[in-house]
Amino acid sequence: MEKNADHTMPSYPNAQVPKGMKRSHIIAIVIIAVAIGALVGSLYDSSTYADLEQAMENPGKEYHVVGTLDRSAEIVYEPSLNASLTTFTMRDLTGKTCRVHLAKAKPQDFERSERLVLIGEANEHGEFEARDMLMKCPSKYNEENKVNG
Repeated sequence: MEKNADHTMPSYPNAQVPKGMKRSHIIAIVIIAVAIGALVGSLYDSSTYADLEQAMENPGKEYHVVGTLDRSAEIVYEPSLNASLTTFTMRDLTGKTCRVHLAKAKPQDFERSERLVLIGEANEHGEFEARDMLMKCPSKYNEENKVNG
């Protein structure tokens, strides 16, 4: 074995130097790694659907709770105090009601919503802390396309 002139690596006369990976292979590996990361992230973030009773029994665990806005109770949204807090009462599909603190501004047409899906967790005080909310609003086509029979 002879030494290189710069004394850093030994040289092997019959050794073949492997060629670098093609650019397309590197891009494919990166895309696969990102897809696997996204899949693992979505599995970690997946919460289950529950009613308010189940959510209250497990405070701190995230749930999707389906229900309706209790229109007889007050909706509190004071943007001058906290623009990212809306407080209201929701009734789940079993009829149980609960005070909700939504960590977002009051959505447009909130009072007209037909159904709510709250994403969040119960706290120790028997209230639901929602980080997000999905709303089903009435379709503008329901009255226009009503069939009289």
